[in-house]
Amino acid sequence: MRRQFASLAITVLATVLAVPFARAADPAAIKEKAAVCAGCHGENGISQTENIPSIAGQPDQFLQWQLVFFRAGSRKNDQMQPIAEEITNEDIRNLGAYYSALTPPKGPEDKDPDLSKKGAQAAVGRRCASCHTDTYAGTKAVARLAGQREEYLVKALHDYKAGQRVGGGVAAMADIAYSLSEEEITALAHYLAHLQ
Repeated sequence: MRRQFASLAITVLATVLAVPFARAADPAAIKEKAAVCAGCHGENGISQTENIPSIAGQPDQFLQWQLVFFRAGSRKNDQMQPIAEEITNEDIRNLGAYYSALTPPKGPEDKDPDLSKKGAQAAVGRRCASCHTDTYAGTKAVARLAGQREEYLVKALHDYKAGQRVGGGVAAMADIAYSLSEEEITALAHYLAHLQ
């Protein structure tokens, strides 16, 4: 009886584990969907365009939630809205997995280490690592900040400060950003963008 139960349990477990692989999306189809993203977010998810974030290496859940927020209209962006409205839940899962697996951008050479030092102090003072991790690589539904475009980080912090950006973690980010001075925003963005 025990052997039959153990055999049945192994069969059920193997079947459950095989289902995700059976449903795995066609890599060519994912690349085709990602080609639309590359127009703004850059080849391999590394943006070369001002105020457009790099998405390579962002946590899977974070990417998925942002697409859901854009699709629902709770996060506003004139370029993202029409694209997000056309994607399915399966597309969202596939794009999240695809971009999270790509190599994240490396921060450029830091030509203003004094500004980075001020940014690091601001990050410690605001306890940024408590959500974004000690390396600022993000986790789960929390964004990767290390190596992100500097001007985009400034924009994002201004959007949170002004209450213009909503979505996951908005309450925590709005509270933190609201009290940031312009000098702190500039220093934080510089520090995070240049992290290696």
